[in-house]
Amino acid sequence: MATATTRTIEEIRQIVEEKARRAKAVAPIMASLSTEVKNRALLNMAEAIWERRDFILERNMEDVEAARHEGLSPALIDRLLLNEGRLESICKSLHEVAALPDPVGEIIEGWKRPNGLVLQKVRVPIGVIGVIYESRPNVTVDSAALCLKSGNCVVLRGGREALNSNIALASVIAQAASEAGVPADAIQLIDIPEREAAQIMMRLNGLIDLLIPRGGMGLIKYVVENATVPTIETGAGNCHVYVHEDADIDMAVNIIVNAKTQRPSVCNAAETLLVHKNIAERFLPVAAKALRDKGVELRGCERTRQLVPDAKPATEEDWATEFLDLILAVKVVDSLEEAIEHINKYGTKHSEAIVTKSLEAAKKFCEQVDAAAVYVNASTRWTDGYEFGLGAEIGISTQKLHARGPMGLRELTTYKWVVWGEGQVRK
Repeated sequence: MATATTRTIEEIRQIVEEKARRAKAVAPIMASLSTEVKNRALLNMAEAIWERRDFILERNMEDVEAARHEGLSPALIDRLLLNEGRLESICKSLHEVAALPDPVGEIIEGWKRPNGLVLQKVRVPIGVIGVIYESRPNVTVDSAALCLKSGNCVVLRGGREALNSNIALASVIAQAASEAGVPADAIQLIDIPEREAAQIMMRLNGLIDLLIPRGGMGLIKYVVENATVPTIETGAGNCHVYVHEDADIDMAVNIIVNAKTQRPSVCNAAETLLVHKNIAERFLPVAAKALRDKGVELRGCERTRQLVPDAKPATEEDWATEFLDLILAVKVVDSLEEAIEHINKYGTKHSEAIVTKSLEAAKKFCEQVDAAAVYVNASTRWTDGYEFGLGAEIGISTQKLHARGPMGLRELTTYKWVVWGEGQVRK
């Protein structure tokens, strides 16, 4: 795992600003690239990753071994780990992005004014996207791919624990994209581990047009509170599954087990289970056994612990915690209204699910729960750009402007007004 050097703040600033300047300089070229060139670059990137997989996996193993030596949790190491299967998924995602429609140049709407002017609202790239993220190396490729296809340049700043992996991936994909006709400076990686690099990046107004943090709640909060560059709040996922009084018990058990255990270290994994009091006695013992069999530690309210005696007492902090681990908070509620109130109080506006046979209950849940994605009878684990048909995602926005939920190609664009005239002047 890379460690900080003795660089001065000014030296770090020069490195970061130079990379951002180089990206900014080629942004107009990126904005005008043809779809053919962009797609060819994406396919080249996939081919290069697979051809260089041994090199990439060797660099990744250096990071993984260092993380184990430093005592990182199994969940965090899982986020860091690459293997052939995960590289294959990354390559597949690149093909998916290449197959998606190019949003750049789309005429969103238009009309002709009585004075003869023809107005068009045209979709265009944002410019230079900065991405600050933690230990998942796949974010390096996903972010670069989506920015490239949407005509944006990208400045990437991954976590110190994944530095070797990110350097390997970024070097491979940048060269492959350049060979296809993409400007060589369009994909930039801040390849130094100093924490100050991210802090400097957050304040590069005029060089970076939009900043997207990806990672845990601590990182996201820090970036949102300290950045002067416009920022989209993403990712923190204190997600809930609510089991209504009329739920199918087998379905509810399958959903909560999947939502919690399929990959507990990610932001769309469930962290709290809410259960209606009228189904708790029948449901909770069955669900608890299924979750225990998967290694999940339960932390419950008093009513939960009466039905599941080996559950640990839940604290107020537990309701607000994104565990990112095999830990689940459990609460028995008196009503659908109490479940909605709990979610809106403690949730992070990411992904929330209800299990119910009642269309009325489902409708009320969907209308009143404030979240980017709301599920009826399905796992929260589906909140993902690839699974939503977006090819990949650069993040999951938990705010309301300008994007919400998984951010794909269209969410990485803005628009400009193009006005066609025949000599009109205003009197």
